[in-house]
Amino acid sequence: MTSLAGIRVLDLSRVLAGPWCTQTLADLGADVIKIERPGTGDDTRTWGPPFLRDAEGRDTAEAAYYLGTNRNKRSVTCDIARPEGQALIRELAQRCDVFIENFKVGDMARYGLDYASLAAIHPRLVYCSITGFGQTGPYRERAGYDYAIQGMGGLMSVTGERDDLGGGPQKVGVAVADLFTGMYASVAILAALRHAERTGQGQYVDMALLDTQVAMLANLGANYLVSGKAPGRAGNAHQNIVPYQVFEVAPAADGHKDHIILAVGNDSQYAKFCDVAGRPELAVDPRFAKNQDRVRNRGELVPMLAEVMKTRPKAQWLAALEQAKVPCGAINNLDEVFGDPQVDARAMVTHWQHPLQPDLRLVSSPIKLSATPVRTERPPPLLGEHTEQVLRALLDCSDDRLSQLKRQKVI
Repeated sequence: MTSLAGIRVLDLSRVLAGPWCTQTLADLGADVIKIERPGTGDDTRTWGPPFLRDAEGRDTAEAAYYLGTNRNKRSVTCDIARPEGQALIRELAQRCDVFIENFKVGDMARYGLDYASLAAIHPRLVYCSITGFGQTGPYRERAGYDYAIQGMGGLMSVTGERDDLGGGPQKVGVAVADLFTGMYASVAILAALRHAERTGQGQYVDMALLDTQVAMLANLGANYLVSGKAPGRAGNAHQNIVPYQVFEVAPAADGHKDHIILAVGNDSQYAKFCDVAGRPELAVDPRFAKNQDRVRNRGELVPMLAEVMKTRPKAQWLAALEQAKVPCGAINNLDEVFGDPQVDARAMVTHWQHPLQPDLRLVSSPIKLSATPVRTERPPPLLGEHTEQVLRALLDCSDDRLSQLKRQKVI
C-alpha cells in the first residue's frame, strides 16, 4: 500500500507549481483527479516541441512539458465557466479530501468554488490556492510568473557571473520558484490533512510564489538580514565558503576547455585538497587556514588555485580528489546525466506504457520509502481520458446525465 492511499485530490491547477504539487501527492498514492478545459486542457499540453512521438515517429499533441508533471493522475474535462460545470465540481469536491487551484485571486469566488463556499458543504476539506503573490497584500491581484518572481524575489540578483567580470541578471535554467512552491504546497497539504484527521476540521492553504522565493534565498537572505549588506552575483563561487566553485582544468583530449566543481566544505577537507594539489603550505598559511580567512582573502587564494587546477585533466583531478574524500564533481550535460551509472542505479528513469507510445521514458520521483514506495501506475493521461470513469464511479452519473453534459459542452 502507498502512503496516501485513500486520499483523493481534486486538482484544478495548471502549468507547473500546482501540477508539481499534485504529481508528488499522486506518486505517494493519492487519487488525483485533474480537471481540464474541454478541448484544450492544461496549457502545457501544447508547450512544445518536443512532443511525444507515436509508433510511426510523428509528433502527437502531448508535449514533453506536460508529460513531465502529470504522471499518476486521472484527467476529467469540465468547463467551470458554466453553471453546470461549477455544480459538477461542487459535487466532486464533496467526495475529495483536498482541493487545489491556481487561478487568479477572486476567480474561484465568482464560480462559487472558493474555500468559504466549499467548506460550508465539506468542513473537512483541505483547500490550497497557489498564486504569484498570495491572497493578501498590495500585489495580490497581479499575475505572478516564475521568471518575474525570480527577479522580484532576489534570485536573479545573486545568480550569474560577477558584475565586475561582465555578469548581469540571470535566471535559473528551470522554473525553480514554481517547483519550490509546488513542493512547499505538498508539505502544507500533508500537514493540513494530518490536522483534519485529528480534529475533523479542514483548512485553507495560501501559497505564494514570491513568499517561497524569498524563503528560498536561504543563507543569502540570512546574510543580508544579519549584516545589512546585499550580496551580489558570485558566478560559480559560494558566498560563504572558499574554495567552493568551478575551476578550469587541463584541456580535454580533443582540445576543448574542461572544468570541475571543487566543493571544499570545511578546514579538514581544505587541508586534504592542498595535499592532493601538491601545495601543502597553503593549508597552514594563516591567510587561508580557516574558512573565514579564506572567504576574506579569496582574491589572493583563488587565482593561485586556478593555476594549480589547470595542471591536470579532469579525470585525474576527480580520481585523486575522490580518493582523498574531497567533495568534487563533473559538470554533466543531460546526455551524461541520464547515462550516469549512479542515476541508473537509483532508478531515476521510469518506463511507462503510454497509449501513444509503448515505452515512454520519464524522470522518476526521487522519493525512496522502504515500506510504502511511490507508485508507477498511470502514465500522464490523455485529455479527458477518465471523465466518464470518474463521474460514474464518484457521482453515479447515468448515461442520460453524461449525454446531457456532453450536449451542453460541460464535459
